[in-house]
Amino acid sequence: MTALTLSTAAASGLRADAIVVGVAKGPKGPVVAPGAEAVDKAYDGGLAAILETLGATGAEGEVTKLPAPSGFKAPVVVAVGLGAVPEKDESFSAEALRRAAGVAARALAGAKKAAFALPVADAADAGAVAEGARLGAYAFDAYKETGRGGSAAKNGKAPLAEVALLGGKPRDAAYKAAVARATAVTEELNRARDLINTPPNDLTPEAFAAVATAAGKEHGIKVQVLDEKALAKGGYGGILGVGAGSAAAPRLVKLSYTSPKAKKSLAFVGKGITYDSGGISLKPAGHNETMKCDMSGAAAVFAAVVAAARLGLEVNVTGWLALAENMPSGSATRPGDVLRMYSGKTVEVLNTDAEGRLVLADALWKASEDKPDAIVDVATLTGAMVLALGSRTFGVMANDDAFRGSIVEAAEEVGEESWPMPLPEHLRKGMDSPTADIANMGERMGGGLVAGLFLREFIGEGITWAHLDIAGPAFNEAGPFGYTPKGGTGSAVRTLVRLAELTAAGDLG
Repeated sequence: MTALTLSTAAASGLRADAIVVGVAKGPKGPVVAPGAEAVDKAYDGGLAAILETLGATGAEGEVTKLPAPSGFKAPVVVAVGLGAVPEKDESFSAEALRRAAGVAARALAGAKKAAFALPVADAADAGAVAEGARLGAYAFDAYKETGRGGSAAKNGKAPLAEVALLGGKPRDAAYKAAVARATAVTEELNRARDLINTPPNDLTPEAFAAVATAAGKEHGIKVQVLDEKALAKGGYGGILGVGAGSAAAPRLVKLSYTSPKAKKSLAFVGKGITYDSGGISLKPAGHNETMKCDMSGAAAVFAAVVAAARLGLEVNVTGWLALAENMPSGSATRPGDVLRMYSGKTVEVLNTDAEGRLVLADALWKASEDKPDAIVDVATLTGAMVLALGSRTFGVMANDDAFRGSIVEAAEEVGEESWPMPLPEHLRKGMDSPTADIANMGERMGGGLVAGLFLREFIGEGITWAHLDIAGPAFNEAGPFGYTPKGGTGSAVRTLVRLAELTAAGDLG
């Protein structure tokens, strides 16, 4: 991954491939952002005018390259748009800095080193720039032909190798802590992206479980893996039912991070369908190609638990990865079959493509047995949520309105777009079954909310719970933007980590 250092060096004397500066959109044209004063001075105070001549406006995501001033050791200045100039007495938001840093890092693919002279007023700003740069420089090259020297190439260019953050304070504890936090979170988020992007012929449930086991050994996390025999013995009918049609057997993985100073506990539960064909209720052509991403919830949970361990948070965090491959075959679950879940409740399967809620139901009930202070599940669960909120926003449902609000606030704080969604009681009746305790389908309209109501049935009594439907933002099929690449995004990782931090600090519930 891209290396990052805090630097007090002058922009003119730093040996680098480029100097990155920020430019904002002002009422009368582009405005050079704080942090770039030395660069602007070297242009005799005319950097904004030069940029305007080159067509720059300061709009978010805009990149303008120009020759560096005379005397600079870096040959190029890269001006990246920050968006509108902040109101008086306000500074650029952390998210504006993340996105600008991400855009710049992506624009500098192939470079060995870049100096970032973006607005850094405090340690939090330094952390935001560090996050954006490392996330923006991400590339998944594991399956591409390697070039000379054995380094994988992205369109012939490797990711930006190193970032020197100008204006940083290398000896300041707060700055060092902010960069260390950004390093841990981005490394684990990018690992989640790698898992999401890995082809399903290589990332089976067993292979995913092996990755989790290895990470547990590395970071002091206790890992327990239930294979198909243990699942059968334990009565995990939902996970087994979904995985019944595949030659790749299902797994339930438990990751336990414990802190000796913890006063609260959280359980994160992730949907981990390593490939979703829809099963017997086969998906139509055009809807199968990206279904390797249906384990994004489990990837987010895995990454968040490891990040919590690396940060040494004073909270106990348990992650549950409900892993299965949903395939059609002679042994697959059929529409009309009835599954007996781990909780003992029976479910009539009306549609085998509504499989995520089945594996989650078993994992949620199992997680409830530990009596955590709160459970949060994460899943690419419904197309209905994508229709409702689009491709960049995840929905949040909960059995406690205050907890739901806290999650939405935490997501906003870390730069993830979310929206609170209801759980209308009248939709529950649509899942009544004449054969079983409940059906896995209900009314078509409001399908995302119906799925949330189904999951609520498998939460232990008295436990606070929330459901994050990340079906929209988990996999970006369009072009990259900000620090978000094409492909797996790692959606919800930062929200989960922030929830753990707030819980550890006693600021959540």
